[in-house]
Amino acid sequence: MDAILNKYDILFSEDEVKGEVLSLKNKISDYKNADVYKQVFSFIDLTTLNHTDTFETVENMCTKVNKLQGSYPEMPDVAAVCVYPPFVACAKETLEKDNVGVASVAAGFPSSQTFIDIKMSECMMVVDHGATDVDVVISVGRFLEEDYGTVYSELRQIKESCGDAHLKVILETGSMQDEEQIKMASILAIEAGADFIKTSTGKTDPAAIPEAVYVMCRVIKEHFNQTGKKVGIKPAGGIATTEDSLLYYSIVKNVLGDEWLNSKLFRIGASRLANNLMTDIYGSEQKYF
Repeated sequence: MDAILNKYDILFSEDEVKGEVLSLKNKISDYKNADVYKQVFSFIDLTTLNHTDTFETVENMCTKVNKLQGSYPEMPDVAAVCVYPPFVACAKETLEKDNVGVASVAAGFPSSQTFIDIKMSECMMVVDHGATDVDVVISVGRFLEEDYGTVYSELRQIKESCGDAHLKVILETGSMQDEEQIKMASILAIEAGADFIKTSTGKTDPAAIPEAVYVMCRVIKEHFNQTGKKVGIKPAGGIATTEDSLLYYSIVKNVLGDEWLNSKLFRIGASRLANNLMTDIYGSEQKYF
């Protein structure tokens, strides 16, 4: 593990990270226009992860995705819908948009507190049911115990079990003590084969915070500089307002560059953001989703 972790030379201080995020927050005014709002909308993984979810609620969400441009012809499609495992086949069957993915949480989401065989089996099952993206949580407890070998090994096995589907690895950054832990978790996930690294399940407090995303983007950038491989970034959890989303847009744009400003490399996990972006695009309250 030391050989993997020591490949990355980035050093962070809390004050440095806060200062950089404040600087990037000050750029938000440059992005307050309808074209950027639409671009951010196209990064959304439209999400329903409630214990009350039913096949009807999932069908309704997917049907609204299908019909969006009938009511709003200027709007792009969202990147994907994100659901619990039992609803993957339903989402796949209901969606009529080939360019909209079906993401599923898996591997003992949201706690990741189960056996590795079950984690792998659940990942294989959601892919068999049609998931194009699989969102999993690292073994946070093992990570906090500094059992990095187990965290890395599990993610390697999970990646294998996902086949051709994109693997998004949730770090649950709100459970980490400092920037150094976020950096280490990002490295482990990327080196294990993650296609995206993601902040949060949305089930903990805090969920997504800009300082965590800044650190994650810096690790992604160093990995790209070393290998030429681009890893995606997904802030998720508590991102509801246009202003919130623009801060993450600013971080990604200025740390990683315009090459990351597409749904193949930048996603935002959200359930309320879509309506708020549409409200700001059209200048009146929209409650479509």
